Amino acid sequence: MDEPLCKQDLSSSHVVGLSLCNSAPLLWRSEDLRSLRSQGLVGALLGSLPRTPRQNVRLGRPLLLLPEEERLLSERHAAAALPPADQDAEGAELVQEAEQQRSYEEQSVLALEDRKSALLQAMTSSHTGESGSVDEAQRRRLDALDRSFTFPRSALAVQLSTARAGLTHCPESRAFLQADWPIRAQASPHCQARYQVFRDLRGRGFYLTSAGKFGGDFLVYPGDPLRFHAHFIAICLSADEPVCLLDVLSVARLGSNVKKTVLLCSPAGGAVLYTSLQWSGLV
Repeated sequence: MDEPLCKQDLSSSHVVGLSLCNSAPLLWRSEDLRSLRSQGLVGALLGSLPRTPRQNVRLGRPLLLLPEEERLLSERHAAAALPPADQDAEGAELVQEAEQQRSYEEQSVLALEDRKSALLQAMTSSHTGESGSVDEAQRRRLDALDRSFTFPRSALAVQLSTARAGLTHCPESRAFLQADWPIRAQASPHCQARYQVFRDLRGRGFYLTSAGKFGGDFLVYPGDPLRFHAHFIAICLSADEPVCLLDVLSVARLGSNVKKTVLLCSPAGGAVLYTSLQWSGLV
């Protein structure tokens, strides 16, 4: 069952572009987020929405991937590193300077027109003489304004781009993720166990997210987390790792309080052993 599902995910996906912030893999492009979701991977949104930047209930891009999600993508060759933002810094700087100069010239013309309009309005309201003398005075003042007007660069309105720089991504420059990425440079036995559990549960069709606030490794959903509640709290343990009885009671009681079943997941050889815990109270 696992193998056909993985083949289907691989054939229907396109290569997503990852951007590393230290060792955190981030996705910025909306098409990459849609592709990731179609593969059953969820991640966690971190960014604020432009129209409501101060709230923290509904978040936007970038999307932070779990280390296990990034590793699964890299094994499928379904993720690639985006070029760094300063890859073509000189060319980008020249384009920016030319665009800024063009904007300055346009704003200079508009500023001069506004100054002339304000001058005409002020002279028309303050002069009460003959129309001929007023027109002549206007002409002299406007000519003087044309000769002396300068638009200060400090008053230049600069447009700030809302798109993150450095996201141009060409197929020729794809560098497929390798095993020496910072995310896996310090892999521990527990990280290896987490990944084996993640891959096995994902292969069975479950969706997984982080379960840090529930004291576990993963929250396990029977379908898309936007449509389902999590059914399990997965805790990854080595097959020969001793477990304190009080810890078992604690996680079982926690799972009961949040109406979830606790799964103790232990990789053993090429398979994963699962033990479910439920709190039934005292008799």
